[in-house]
Amino acid sequence: MKTTNSIIKLLAILFISTITFTACSDDDHDEDDHDHEEELITTVTYTLTDGNNNTLTLVWEDIDGEGGNTPTITNGTLSANTTYTGVIKLENATETPAEDITVEVKNEGDEHEFFYASSVSGVTITKTDVDKNNNPLGVETSVVTGAAGSGTLTIILKHEPKKPNTGVTDAGGSTDVEVTFTITVQ
Repeated sequence: MKTTNSIIKLLAILFISTITFTACSDDDHDEDDHDHEEELITTVTYTLTDGNNNTLTLVWEDIDGEGGNTPTITNGTLSANTTYTGVIKLENATETPAEDITVEVKNEGDEHEFFYASSVSGVTITKTDVDKNNNPLGVETSVVTGAAGSGTLTIILKHEPKKPNTGVTDAGGSTDVEVTFTITVQ
């Protein structure tokens, strides 16, 4: 009987210890709040509008996610020596209706930044919007083209980059999405 009581006491102590450790672990997790629950981004739409309201829409879509089917990409042609206003939209199209992830990126702008790079000579992309700390965000852009050419346009969204920074290589953080379009300037 004495052995049974000792075992019951030991099990009770272990049970209480487990609850205590679990509770402490949860409290620490809540205080840190450093976890990044990455949103599923299935669709990236970059809409470019020139001064005559001509619109070019570049779309990258990967509904089944990484490692599945190849993404569907709509590339495009820009006019030479033209200025465009650009707006990017991120969506999770696995939900109905599609969830607009851009809203979250804007709301958490101090934790995000878009980076743009083109291999086409003479194409310049400038971020025209800022986060709450007045650092570049990049949901909105200005795109200026030069002479005719062709190449790529890459868009990268970083989560928790260093701000301010001198570019994507200096920014650090983790990559939420990276897409590349083939573009032509003519």
